[in-house]
Amino acid sequence: MTDHRHTHELVQEGDLITKRYADGKPGAAEREWRALTLLAEHAPGLAPEPVAFDGRSVTMTRIDGLPMRGTEVRAEHVAAMAEARARLHAALPYGALRDVPVRPWSNTAVAGWIRRRAAAWQPRGPQAGKAVDEGLRWLESWSPGESGVTPAFGAGDGNLANFLWDGSRVRLVDFEDAGRSDVAYEVAEVAEHVSMWVDGEVEIASAFGLSPQEERRTREHRRLHALMWLFLLSCDSLESPRNPPGTLERQAERVLAGLGA
Repeated sequence: MTDHRHTHELVQEGDLITKRYADGKPGAAEREWRALTLLAEHAPGLAPEPVAFDGRSVTMTRIDGLPMRGTEVRAEHVAAMAEARARLHAALPYGALRDVPVRPWSNTAVAGWIRRRAAAWQPRGPQAGKAVDEGLRWLESWSPGESGVTPAFGAGDGNLANFLWDGSRVRLVDFEDAGRSDVAYEVAEVAEHVSMWVDGEVEIASAFGLSPQEERRTREHRRLHALMWLFLLSCDSLESPRNPPGTLERQAERVLAGLGA
Protein backbone atom coordinates (compact mmCIF):
# COMPACT_ATOMS: atom_id res chain seq x y z
CA MET A 1 0.00 0.00 0.00
CA THR A 2 1.21 3.48 -0.72
CA ASP A 3 -0.18 6.65 0.76
CA HIS A 4 0.54 10.35 0.44
CA ARG A 5 3.41 10.54 2.92
CA HIS A 6 7.04 11.16 2.05
CA THR A 7 8.87 8.03 3.21
CA HIS A 8 12.42 8.38 1.89
CA GLU A 9 15.01 10.43 0.02
CA LEU A 10 17.35 9.25 -2.71
CA VAL A 11 20.99 10.28 -3.06
CA GLN A 12 22.98 9.28 -6.14
CA GLU A 13 26.77 8.97 -6.16
CA GLY A 14 28.06 7.65 -9.45
CA ASP A 15 26.48 4.27 -10.13
CA LEU A 16 25.16 3.90 -6.59
CA ILE A 17 21.87 5.03 -5.06
CA THR A 18 21.41 5.47 -1.32
CA LYS A 19 17.85 5.38 -0.06
CA ARG A 20 17.37 7.03 3.33
CA TYR A 21 14.13 6.39 5.13
CA ALA A 22 11.96 8.67 7.20
CA ASP A 23 11.75 7.90 10.91
CA GLY A 24 7.99 7.46 10.64
CA LYS A 25 8.15 4.19 8.70
CA PRO A 26 9.58 1.50 11.00
CA GLY A 27 11.13 -1.53 9.32
CA ALA A 28 11.23 -0.02 5.82
CA ALA A 29 15.00 -0.13 5.47
CA GLU A 30 15.14 -3.72 6.74
CA ARG A 31 12.45 -4.83 4.29
CA GLU A 32 14.20 -3.14 1.36
CA TRP A 33 17.56 -4.70 2.26
CA ARG A 34 16.02 -8.14 2.75
CA ALA A 35 14.22 -7.96 -0.58
CA LEU A 36 17.26 -6.81 -2.55
CA THR A 37 19.45 -9.46 -0.92
CA LEU A 38 16.98 -12.25 -1.66
CA LEU A 39 16.41 -11.11 -5.23
CA ALA A 40 20.14 -10.82 -5.91
CA GLU A 41 20.37 -14.51 -5.01
CA HIS A 42 17.18 -15.88 -6.52
CA ALA A 43 16.30 -13.46 -9.37
CA PRO A 44 19.48 -11.63 -10.37
CA GLY A 45 18.99 -8.68 -12.69
CA LEU A 46 15.38 -8.07 -11.72
CA ALA A 47 16.14 -5.33 -9.18
CA PRO A 48 19.07 -3.22 -7.97
CA GLU A 49 21.87 -5.11 -6.27
CA PRO A 50 22.36 -4.49 -2.54
CA VAL A 51 25.63 -2.81 -1.57
CA ALA A 52 25.42 -1.56 2.02
CA PHE A 53 22.96 -1.28 4.90
CA ASP A 54 23.44 0.78 8.07
CA GLY A 55 20.06 0.28 9.73
CA ARG A 56 18.44 3.45 8.39
CA SER A 57 19.55 3.56 4.77
CA VAL A 58 20.19 1.13 1.94
CA THR A 59 22.82 1.62 -0.74
CA MET A 60 22.18 -0.20 -4.01
CA THR A 61 23.32 -0.18 -7.61
CA ARG A 62 21.62 2.17 -10.04
CA ILE A 63 19.80 0.37 -12.82
CA ASP A 64 19.04 1.75 -16.27
CA GLY A 65 15.52 2.43 -17.36
CA LEU A 66 12.79 5.05 -17.36
CA PRO A 67 9.85 4.88 -14.93
CA MET A 68 6.71 3.83 -16.78
CA ARG A 69 4.56 6.46 -15.09
CA GLY A 70 4.13 9.46 -17.35
CA THR A 71 4.92 7.51 -20.53
CA GLU A 72 2.72 5.94 -23.18
CA VAL A 73 2.22 2.38 -21.94
CA ARG A 74 1.83 0.01 -24.88
CA ALA A 75 1.02 -3.68 -25.04
CA GLU A 76 4.71 -4.66 -25.08
CA HIS A 77 5.24 -2.70 -21.86
CA VAL A 78 2.29 -4.34 -20.13
CA ALA A 79 3.56 -7.79 -21.07
CA ALA A 80 7.04 -6.94 -19.77
CA MET A 81 5.63 -5.48 -16.57
CA ALA A 82 3.59 -8.60 -15.89
CA GLU A 83 6.59 -10.80 -16.71
CA ALA A 84 8.76 -8.91 -14.22
CA ARG A 85 6.20 -9.06 -11.45
CA ALA A 86 5.45 -12.74 -12.11
CA ARG A 87 9.17 -13.45 -11.85
CA LEU A 88 9.23 -11.57 -8.56
CA HIS A 89 6.26 -13.51 -7.19
CA ALA A 90 7.87 -16.85 -8.00
CA ALA A 91 11.48 -15.87 -7.22
CA LEU A 92 11.86 -17.45 -3.80
CA PRO A 93 11.79 -21.20 -3.19
CA TYR A 94 9.28 -22.29 -0.58
CA GLY A 95 11.82 -22.60 2.22
CA ALA A 96 13.12 -19.08 1.71
CA LEU A 97 9.65 -17.56 1.28
CA ARG A 98 8.36 -19.27 4.42
CA ASP A 99 10.94 -17.40 6.50
CA VAL A 100 10.05 -13.96 5.07
CA PRO A 101 7.70 -11.88 7.26
CA VAL A 102 4.24 -11.16 5.90
CA ARG A 103 4.24 -7.89 3.99
CA PRO A 104 2.77 -4.76 5.59
CA TRP A 105 -0.75 -3.84 4.54
CA SER A 106 -2.10 -7.33 4.04
CA ASN A 107 -5.78 -7.72 3.14
CA THR A 108 -6.88 -7.76 6.78
CA ALA A 109 -4.79 -4.67 7.57
CA VAL A 110 -6.28 -2.78 4.61
CA ALA A 111 -9.81 -3.80 5.59
CA GLY A 112 -9.23 -2.53 9.13
CA TRP A 113 -7.77 0.73 7.82
CA ILE A 114 -10.82 1.25 5.60
CA ARG A 115 -13.19 0.76 8.53
CA ARG A 116 -11.29 3.31 10.60
CA ARG A 117 -11.34 5.83 7.77
CA ALA A 118 -15.03 5.20 7.20
CA ALA A 119 -15.77 6.15 10.81
CA ALA A 120 -14.38 9.62 10.12
CA TRP A 121 -15.71 9.94 6.56
CA GLN A 122 -16.63 13.44 5.44
CA PRO A 123 -19.02 13.60 2.45
CA ARG A 124 -17.29 14.50 -0.82
CA GLY A 125 -20.18 14.40 -3.27
CA PRO A 126 -23.07 12.01 -4.00
CA GLN A 127 -21.12 9.58 -6.20
CA ALA A 128 -18.34 9.16 -3.66
CA GLY A 129 -20.91 8.81 -0.90
CA LYS A 130 -22.72 6.08 -2.79
CA ALA A 131 -19.43 4.28 -3.43
CA VAL A 132 -18.55 4.42 0.27
CA ASP A 133 -21.97 3.08 1.28
CA GLU A 134 -21.89 0.25 -1.25
CA GLY A 135 -18.25 -0.53 -0.51
CA LEU A 136 -18.79 -0.78 3.23
CA ARG A 137 -21.86 -2.94 2.72
CA TRP A 138 -19.75 -5.33 0.64
CA LEU A 139 -16.87 -5.22 3.12
CA GLU A 140 -19.08 -6.26 6.03
CA SER A 141 -19.98 -9.50 4.28
CA TRP A 142 -16.56 -10.19 2.75
CA SER A 143 -14.06 -12.75 3.97
CA PRO A 144 -10.81 -13.31 2.04
CA GLY A 145 -10.71 -17.06 2.64
CA GLU A 146 -7.97 -19.32 1.30
CA SER A 147 -9.35 -20.26 -2.11
CA GLY A 148 -7.00 -19.23 -4.90
CA VAL A 149 -4.05 -18.51 -2.60
CA THR A 150 -0.73 -18.98 -4.36
CA PRO A 151 2.15 -17.96 -2.08
CA ALA A 152 4.30 -15.18 -3.52
CA PHE A 153 7.02 -12.71 -2.70
CA GLY A 154 5.26 -9.36 -2.90
CA ALA A 155 6.71 -5.95 -3.76
CA GLY A 156 4.21 -4.10 -1.59
CA ASP A 157 3.67 -1.15 -3.93
CA GLY A 158 1.94 -1.18 -7.30
CA ASN A 159 2.99 2.29 -8.42
CA LEU A 160 3.63 2.43 -12.17
CA ALA A 161 6.73 4.52 -11.40
CA ASN A 162 8.36 1.44 -9.87
CA PHE A 163 8.51 -0.32 -13.24
CA LEU A 164 11.65 0.73 -15.16
CA TRP A 165 11.69 0.12 -18.92
CA ASP A 166 15.14 -0.01 -20.54
CA GLY A 167 13.94 -0.52 -24.10
CA SER A 168 13.69 -4.29 -23.98
CA ARG A 169 12.66 -5.34 -20.47
CA VAL A 170 11.20 -4.09 -17.21
CA ARG A 171 13.01 -4.13 -13.91
CA LEU A 172 11.64 -3.27 -10.49
CA VAL A 173 12.47 -0.82 -7.71
CA ASP A 174 11.04 0.14 -4.30
CA PHE A 175 10.75 -2.74 -1.86
CA GLU A 176 10.24 -0.95 1.44
CA ASP A 177 6.90 -2.76 1.92
CA ALA A 178 7.99 -6.09 0.45
CA GLY A 179 7.20 -9.38 2.12
CA ARG A 180 5.36 -12.68 1.95
CA SER A 181 2.02 -12.40 0.18
CA ASP A 182 -0.06 -14.19 -2.45
CA VAL A 183 -0.24 -13.76 -6.21
CA ALA A 184 -3.86 -12.62 -6.43
CA TYR A 185 -3.43 -9.96 -3.77
CA GLU A 186 -0.31 -8.59 -5.45
CA VAL A 187 -1.95 -8.51 -8.90
CA ALA A 188 -4.97 -6.73 -7.45
CA GLU A 189 -2.81 -4.09 -5.80
CA VAL A 190 -0.98 -3.35 -9.04
CA ALA A 191 -4.15 -3.33 -11.13
CA GLU A 192 -5.99 -0.90 -8.85
CA HIS A 193 -3.14 1.49 -8.09
CA VAL A 194 -4.23 4.99 -9.09
CA SER A 195 -1.15 5.36 -11.31
CA MET A 196 -2.47 2.56 -13.54
CA TRP A 197 -5.46 4.52 -14.76
CA VAL A 198 -5.31 8.21 -13.83
CA ASP A 199 -3.27 9.22 -16.90
CA GLY A 200 -4.42 6.44 -19.21
CA GLU A 201 -5.95 3.03 -18.60
CA VAL A 202 -3.38 0.25 -18.10
CA GLU A 203 -5.12 -3.11 -17.67
CA ILE A 204 -2.44 -5.50 -16.45
CA ALA A 205 -4.30 -8.20 -14.52
CA SER A 206 -5.17 -10.27 -17.61
CA ALA A 207 -1.47 -10.44 -18.58
CA PHE A 208 -0.58 -12.66 -15.62
CA GLY A 209 -2.21 -15.87 -16.82
CA LEU A 210 -4.03 -16.47 -13.55
CA SER A 211 -5.93 -19.66 -12.77
CA PRO A 212 -9.73 -19.38 -12.41
CA GLN A 213 -9.38 -19.52 -8.62
CA GLU A 214 -6.73 -16.80 -8.67
CA GLU A 215 -8.89 -14.68 -10.95
CA ARG A 216 -11.79 -14.84 -8.50
CA ARG A 217 -9.52 -13.93 -5.60
CA THR A 218 -8.02 -11.08 -7.63
CA ARG A 219 -11.47 -9.63 -8.37
CA GLU A 220 -12.31 -9.63 -4.68
CA HIS A 221 -9.07 -7.93 -3.76
CA ARG A 222 -9.46 -5.38 -6.54
CA ARG A 223 -12.67 -4.32 -4.82
CA LEU A 224 -10.77 -3.95 -1.57
CA HIS A 225 -7.99 -1.87 -3.12
CA ALA A 226 -10.42 0.28 -5.10
CA LEU A 227 -12.24 1.12 -1.88
CA MET A 228 -8.94 1.87 -0.14
CA TRP A 229 -7.99 4.29 -2.91
CA LEU A 230 -11.34 6.01 -2.64
CA PHE A 231 -10.52 6.96 0.94
CA LEU A 232 -6.91 7.87 0.08
CA LEU A 233 -8.02 10.15 -2.74
CA SER A 234 -10.66 11.78 -0.59
CA CYS A 235 -7.75 13.19 1.46
CA ASP A 236 -6.18 14.87 -1.57
CA SER A 237 -5.66 18.57 -0.91
CA LEU A 238 -8.18 20.79 -2.67
CA GLU A 239 -5.63 23.63 -2.82
CA SER A 240 -2.74 21.58 -4.25
CA PRO A 241 -4.10 18.23 -5.47
CA ARG A 242 -1.69 15.46 -6.41
CA ASN A 243 -4.02 14.14 -9.11
CA PRO A 244 -6.06 15.66 -11.97
CA PRO A 245 -9.47 17.21 -11.25
CA GLY A 246 -12.21 14.61 -11.10
CA THR A 247 -9.96 11.76 -9.92
CA LEU A 248 -12.04 11.11 -6.80
CA GLU A 249 -15.24 10.91 -8.86
CA ARG A 250 -13.57 8.53 -11.31
CA GLN A 251 -12.40 6.39 -8.39
CA ALA A 252 -15.95 6.27 -7.05
CA GLU A 253 -17.08 4.99 -10.44
CA ARG A 254 -14.37 2.30 -10.31
CA VAL A 255 -15.56 1.18 -6.90
CA LEU A 256 -19.18 0.98 -8.04
CA ALA A 257 -18.27 -0.80 -11.29
CA GLY A 258 -16.18 -3.35 -9.41
CA LEU A 259 -19.08 -4.02 -7.05
CA GLY A 260 -21.57 -4.23 -9.91
CA ALA A 261 -23.56 -1.46 -8.23
